[in-house]
Amino acid sequence: MSEWHQVFVCLVAVVAALLSLVPIELQRRIINEAVESRDLSLLAQLGYAYVAVVLAHQLVKFGLWIYQSWLTESTSLYTRRHLLGVYEERQDQTDSGRTVSIIGSEVEKLSGFVGGALSGACANTVMLLGVVIYMFVVEPKIAVFALAFLVPQIVLTPWVQKYLNELLEKRVVLLRDLGEGISQEFGKDKSQAMVLLPDIYSNRIRFYVIKFGLKSVLNLLNAIGPMTVMLFGGYLVIQGETQVGVIVAFISGFERISSPLRELIGFYRVAALANVQHKMIANWLSNLASQTKTTG
Repeated sequence: MSEWHQVFVCLVAVVAALLSLVPIELQRRIINEAVESRDLSLLAQLGYAYVAVVLAHQLVKFGLWIYQSWLTESTSLYTRRHLLGVYEERQDQTDSGRTVSIIGSEVEKLSGFVGGALSGACANTVMLLGVVIYMFVVEPKIAVFALAFLVPQIVLTPWVQKYLNELLEKRVVLLRDLGEGISQEFGKDKSQAMVLLPDIYSNRIRFYVIKFGLKSVLNLLNAIGPMTVMLFGGYLVIQGETQVGVIVAFISGFERISSPLRELIGFYRVAALANVQHKMIANWLSNLASQTKTTG
């Protein structure tokens, strides 16, 4: 697929991310300017603006989803056609089980990464940076306390993900071997396929324990963040150093930080898996090419 499609879909994703940031400031202005001054006209104007921004955001997101889906399916179609063409050129097609696994599920996951992962990462990065910058511009003191809970997530995730990547790569190899063993004629390798089942089971259980353990820790930190905003922000309000609207905006902003941060962590995991699958598919193609030359 053309690299220009990646550029365009990333631009649409960035626009969607920027639109999602506007309601944070509108919430602050509704509380601090319209409600506190009892200005009904301003309240109505800000309310209309809020609705307009939300509608525009959803329309852009709808277009983004369609674009990403089209890019995913187009990539999948192109890749499968290419791989099938290379495979059909071989005279000795004995690894049909491995081929089914590659052209089926592995291409599907790799195409999904091409279609949506990169643009999603762009949008989440823009949203994360936008909220952080907004927080520091509006009230740096609260921003420092709130963002302190993001640092452990940034440090912990890559360290844990390294081990998850090893499990992912091992799983791809095991599933390929399983498909290869099942597809063999006369059942001569069926016993080998049965031996692989406990290894696949053990691999997945370890993966789930580590994955959900990391998720639980991240969720705990994300839950503590808003509480910090309310407590420290409430103290500043009582001392007359900030306004209630700032606290409302910060809580909303922190929720918007948590989501893109989780998505970026997910992108890191998906990118690692896509990299593993891409290398293994490339090796498979290389082996096919060498075998074709040998038989030719």
